[in-house]
Amino acid sequence: MKEVSTIGLDLAKNVFQGHGVDAQGKVLVRRQLRRAEVLPFLAKLAPCLVGMEACGTAHHRGRELIKLGHTVRLMPPAYVKAYVKRGKTEPSRSAPPDFLARIDFACRSIQPSPFMAAALHVAFQIERQVVP
Repeated sequence: MKEVSTIGLDLAKNVFQGHGVDAQGKVLVRRQLRRAEVLPFLAKLAPCLVGMEACGTAHHRGRELIKLGHTVRLMPPAYVKAYVKRGKTEPSRSAPPDFLARIDFACRSIQPSPFMAAALHVAFQIERQVVP
């Protein structure tokens, strides 16, 4: 059986779309996952590269996946948007996971921010709003 080397995960509110490819780029896994199913599903897989679109919850999800041993890369939304075929409510929006699963290593990506860095950012934003 071939092993998944890269997972592309399209984050959403309730239903996530996951695509897994092997080292040759052949799709091995194409699955819809509910919010509660994502971490248990990825915990069963061998550590691999996980690509996600950088959004509000991507840093939190990325930190959780790093704890499971996966390598996480967050892609800028502008790079992923080019692969969206229609509006975001359409079921044909499964192109971004395909793109994220075939991460171009020359493509700019970021690591998930550490929890304390995110907490400090929130504290500074609150202080900025409170202090004139």
